[in-house]
Amino acid sequence: MLKFIALSGTISVTENLYIYETENEMMVVDCGVGFPDLEMRGVDLVVPDFSYVVKNKNKLKGIILSQGHEDHIGALPFLLREVGTQLWAAPLVTAFLNEKFKDYKLSGVKINTFDPDRDSFSVGGFKVHPFRVTHSVPDSCGFAIDTPEGRIFHVPEHKMDQNPVDGMPFDTQRAKLLVKDKVLFLASDCLGSTRPGYTPEERSIEDNLLKIVKQAKGAVYFTAISSNIGRFQQAINVAKATGRKAVYVGRSVQRKCEIAHDLGYLKYERDTVVPLKKASGYSGPKLMYLISGCFCDTRSSLYRLSVDEHQRVQAQEGDTLIFSADPAPPYTKESENVVIDNLIDRGVDVHYYALNEGLYVSGHGSQEDILDLFKITNPKYFSPVGGAIRFMHAYEKLAIEFGARKENVFKLKPGESVIFEKGAARAGVKIPVKEVLVDGLGIGDVGRVVLSDRRDLSKSGIVVAVIRYDSGKKRVIDSPKLISRGFVFNKENTTFLEQAARRLKGRLDKEGKMDKNKLKKITVSFLEKRFLEDIGREPMILPVVID
Repeated sequence: MLKFIALSGTISVTENLYIYETENEMMVVDCGVGFPDLEMRGVDLVVPDFSYVVKNKNKLKGIILSQGHEDHIGALPFLLREVGTQLWAAPLVTAFLNEKFKDYKLSGVKINTFDPDRDSFSVGGFKVHPFRVTHSVPDSCGFAIDTPEGRIFHVPEHKMDQNPVDGMPFDTQRAKLLVKDKVLFLASDCLGSTRPGYTPEERSIEDNLLKIVKQAKGAVYFTAISSNIGRFQQAINVAKATGRKAVYVGRSVQRKCEIAHDLGYLKYERDTVVPLKKASGYSGPKLMYLISGCFCDTRSSLYRLSVDEHQRVQAQEGDTLIFSADPAPPYTKESENVVIDNLIDRGVDVHYYALNEGLYVSGHGSQEDILDLFKITNPKYFSPVGGAIRFMHAYEKLAIEFGARKENVFKLKPGESVIFEKGAARAGVKIPVKEVLVDGLGIGDVGRVVLSDRRDLSKSGIVVAVIRYDSGKKRVIDSPKLISRGFVFNKENTTFLEQAARRLKGRLDKEGKMDKNKLKKITVSFLEKRFLEDIGREPMILPVVID
């Protein structure tokens, strides 16, 4: 019997983590992070719920990684703190992981590096055959996996581009050889399932970049996903063609590009790129900054540039910013629009996704790319991964168009599974999963209750009621003191808060004797009602009783 579990990564485009499990063994495919939504105030990352993996860690034989984007590898440090296991990855992914593990002070993790063009390897009883696919980061792979129930294909992300910037196209020949007799099951990328045709080639982007940079009068800022090495190759090519020096701004871009250059995936002469500390020796028209933060997190270099808080670079009127990224991850578009508006308002010429200038091409296959994969593998069963519900639904339609029966397409939500036994498939038991939020150094200690409190605080603020209490007499001693933060400004509303405090004292005196718990309940109830009636606001009330 074989079980496939979509632990996460099926109703969003992030947090990819999938499990293949037999009675005695388990193998994990990918382990990525997600992005906080607009209600997750203060949250840095969202990671998959690893509880099931930790519970069954004695069965875990290893983790195979399909590519180097954060939504496929970013959660590994959190999982590896809970379980010890070995990893398998292509060369560029291995290098990215080594740097990441240094950041998290993880040591002793064994990474087995494979060549996707020729290697095969065993993870416990699973025999894995990687093959190269085209995506927006080099060394992306699909996997043909031999299981006790037969051969399955797992292709988390792909498109059929045979002329990619990195010169490493989808290896259709190796994929066809790996099909062998029959493919039992295909789990594959569904994010482009609503787009007709093939996803366009990326090479045209460089010509469009060149047109813009040739016309730019001041400094040029270019941003893309930091692991999109092919896009930065195009930007560096354009910088050289226009007589500009390329400058890395932001740790993630600098480190990933330098790693890719050291391994030969990113090609340029050393003097083409100058360190940020030496950029001041060149005039704006001679510089092209490759800046991190295309999703515009408030801690990113691009965001700080937009609010003029970056310590090393300042955008000037007449400069140019080029967005070569799509706001695909949920809840990022709003942040990007803020950055774009800020820079336009300061006189920067911003080229971004809504202008349709051919500056971005998806790394995900469209309908014909997906159908081509169906034709290569011709599986009996299908499961869409890596997209939201609407994309899974469109993928199902494509599979039926290809000839699949509707009941042979498993659209799995987080924690849902498929069981394969004697060549047949059926729905398995759902594993309970929850959101696991990372806030600073805390992992999983921020839940919906904390987020609800943060949301309430952001709306109406807080009022702290400091109350002196005689525990012997079980009475309030004198008038409470009300301290406001984010509700009303104390200096301008002293009279209002003093009046509310006197009214509260009267209500508490009327109650007479009471214990601390009752005192707190009356305080919260009274002030909530009073503030709502007086000024129509509902701040959080925090009573502090001093004995």
